Amino acid sequence: MLKKYELLSEQVNLTRALMARLVIYRYLNRTNLICYSELSRLVGCEAFIKHENHNPTGSFKIRGALNFVHHMSKEELESGILVATRGNHGLAMAWAGQLFHVPCTVVVPENNNPEINRTIESYGAELIVHGEDFYDAQSYCDELADSAGYYYVQQGNEPEILNGLATMGLEILEDLPEVDTIICPIGGGAGCASLVKTARAFKPDIEIIGVEAHNAPSFYNSWKKGEIVILDDAHTVADGLAARSVFHLPYTILKDTINDVVLLTEDEILEGIRMALTTTHNLACGAGAASLMAAYKIRDRLAGKKVVMIMSGGNLNMDILKTALRC
Repeated sequence: MLKKYELLSEQVNLTRALMARLVIYRYLNRTNLICYSELSRLVGCEAFIKHENHNPTGSFKIRGALNFVHHMSKEELESGILVATRGNHGLAMAWAGQLFHVPCTVVVPENNNPEINRTIESYGAELIVHGEDFYDAQSYCDELADSAGYYYVQQGNEPEILNGLATMGLEILEDLPEVDTIICPIGGGAGCASLVKTARAFKPDIEIIGVEAHNAPSFYNSWKKGEIVILDDAHTVADGLAARSVFHLPYTILKDTINDVVLLTEDEILEGIRMALTTTHNLACGAGAASLMAAYKIRDRLAGKKVVMIMSGGNLNMDILKTALRC
């Protein structure tokens, strides 16, 4: 099966990322890359934040959604799109669907963030609640796609989604060509894989470090074992990291190219949320704050370097925010 994704990975490249930028910049502004002095002091490096939390849907996922929907055929547009999500991917696809007048159905697991659910519906998407976690929601999407004829968008396995996400890497290299290290959260792996494809095209020796939760180390375990591992569960306060399995296409790209993966405890993720608030005055979700805490955790390795941390999103459940602030 991986042979198929090795071929697909060739469709994720610098040329297509540059083409994706022409599409995306019709609807989005560049996100800020800001160096924060207090964060730099804490980590002991020149610490830059790539503010993907400032995008319209509050995360980097909107880049991939716009590029993907732009490339859909007329037949696919008519049948509508189907997605599984814990939040950011569903928000992005619903937003893009509304923009392009494409029917969108979003499947979320039970006990999903109600604020996310309401926002998805506000974009005109149909919301279906099914299963205990994201993996169950994905499985249900397979059933719906077979029975109802939707185009099921497997976010991490669509090359044009990765090419859209890769525009984030283009902006980083343009704004800070001397960057040494990029730290990026890993859920399904698409964001980190897109960075490898674009950043390494300009700077082959750039260090790319992923971040996962100790409670959901799906990519880390797969990377160490040399094959995709599906976890029994993935319960973490960081919804964007709560993936029982990495997607096949990002795994194919990352397995031999990523420099390292940092694992964070639940307390460390909550500390990252507080760190984002105090050092950047930004509200970041658990996944969005993970790169800051990972940098702090490996600060000895980063000393004196120019380090970009991806603040991938800001859609934080209020209960988790209250928990973080009480710690």
